[in-house]
This record gives sequence, C-alpha cells and structure tokens, in this order.
Amino acid sequence: MDHEEHLLRILAAAQSQGFLGPGAPAEHLRHARGFAEAAARHLEVASLRFADLGTGGGVPGLVLAACWPEATGTLVESSTRRCAALSRWVGELCMQDRLQVLAGRAEVLAHDPSIREQYDLTTARSFARPCVTAEIATGFVRVGGLLVVSDPPEPAPSRWPPAALESLGLGPAVVVVAQGAHYACLRKVRRAASDQPRQGAGARKRPLW
Repeated sequence: MDHEEHLLRILAAAQSQGFLGPGAPAEHLRHARGFAEAAARHLEVASLRFADLGTGGGVPGLVLAACWPEATGTLVESSTRRCAALSRWVGELCMQDRLQVLAGRAEVLAHDPSIREQYDLTTARSFARPCVTAEIATGFVRVGGLLVVSDPPEPAPSRWPPAALESLGLGPAVVVVAQGAHYACLRKVRRAASDQPRQGAGARKRPLW
C-alpha cells in the first residue's frame, strides 16, 4: 500500500472516530498538501523540523511527513484519545523515527526549553482563532522560521493586524493560494517574549486582538 492510499484510509478512520470534520478524505488530503506547497514557497523544506498544532485526525502533520521523507516533526494534541490514535497511525506509516506525538496544551508545551522556538515550520489547521494561534505558535517557531495557518478565501484585514503580530515576534501575514485553498504565511522575525504565549486561560480568554 502506498502512502497516499494509507493516508486516505487513516483519514477515513479519523472521520469515523469524530477526529476529522466532514468532506471526502481526498479533499482533506489535498488541503493538507496545500500546507506543504505554501511552506515550500518560503522555506527549504527537504529536512526541516516542523510542529503541527492540534493535529487531531492527522492533518496536516501526517501528510507533511509523507511529503517530506527527510523531515522530522512533532504532532501536538491535547486529547489523549486522539494522541493514542495518532501514535498508532505513526507506527502504521513507519514514521516512528521521524515523528513524535506530544500530548498536552500547546500554550504550556511552548514553554518547554527542549522545544521552545526550535521549529523551522509550525502549522495550524482549525486550531483556534488567529490571535490565539499566532500567540501560541510564536513559542514554537524559531527566528527565521515560518508559521502557516489555513485561511478563508477572503480574510478580513483585521484577521492578521501587523502591529499585534510584531508584538509576538512575527512579520506580516502573506496569504498564498495552494491546492485551491488559502494559507497565511508569517515569518518569525525575532524571539518571543519569555511570557509568550500566556499560559492558563490568558491567550484564549483575553485575546490580543
């Protein structure tokens, strides 16, 4: 079984368990590949290190690893049930040497010294509101690295305010179209403040914008 067929079976299984939203598995696969295409326009992706926030049913994290056989990645997920499924699927895809599943709240894990600001690329698909995603992700992306977030076709100008992003160490959002979908790409331009992201309910309950 090739990776595409295996990934489609995994995505179908994820849907059956409520880990992935409606729509054909092939469409979820295409959208996940859009993350890879968007990132490749801004980074050398061959052997990068990536983190995927809220991997859930496997997208885009598992798909990114399939697209980039020399890359290493961390799948961040707060649900223990989903983490158990992700770990099983990583094994089925024989990616144990390249992928780790990290269980916990991303805003807490972002302060772990072993991973803080260590990733060339951080991705987020349906993870949280833009303000929350940006604040949490800045704790994962290295300076010079990239954050890629799925975006609606016509995002409002207020979705990614440059001044607020700058306060998180992120440059302005550049929206690209890949695989027929839209993605915001944000470069990390300087280190995040030591208290970013805020832990507890801070980032989610008291958004920066």
